[in-house]
Amino acid sequence: MEGWDPSTKSTLTRIPLLTTKAGPRDGAAWTQRLKEEYKSLIAYTQMNKSNDNDWFRISASNPEGTRWTGKCWYVHNLLKYEFDLQFDIPITYPATAPELELPEIDGKTQKMYRGGKICLTVHFKPLWAKNCPRFGIAHALCLGLAPWLAAEIPILVDSGMIKHKDDAATSAES
Repeated sequence: MEGWDPSTKSTLTRIPLLTTKAGPRDGAAWTQRLKEEYKSLIAYTQMNKSNDNDWFRISASNPEGTRWTGKCWYVHNLLKYEFDLQFDIPITYPATAPELELPEIDGKTQKMYRGGKICLTVHFKPLWAKNCPRFGIAHALCLGLAPWLAAEIPILVDSGMIKHKDDAATSAES
């Protein structure tokens, strides 16, 4: 955590670490891991809300907890830009981080792979590998998606690649 800003350090230290090293094929151990994931996500969400920094909603979209969907948003120039968020838990999880997808902005930035998967390879994946199995979904959102949104969304908005929903509605009415 050396070289990180104090806010990121503070946030990260308050997200509970996970202890169970289990993936989707590990039966009861995976169920225990999912419980830890939920506890960590709840703590992170509550922390964000208490700091007036609420920026995502996700939930498992299947009973096995291997498919997650939701919304994330970023405020730029006092306008809220909202995106669908989805990801699958890899079979090799937690050794492999989930690939976070924002399908609505697929192909609008070079820092994204086909299907809307955001690029996390250079900065986040080594950090994930170093902290396996202690990191979970909340950590991927905090250290992967949040900085990606902060870096990419302002550029995409300023370049006209992304339009605010109110601007898009006005253009359609004209």
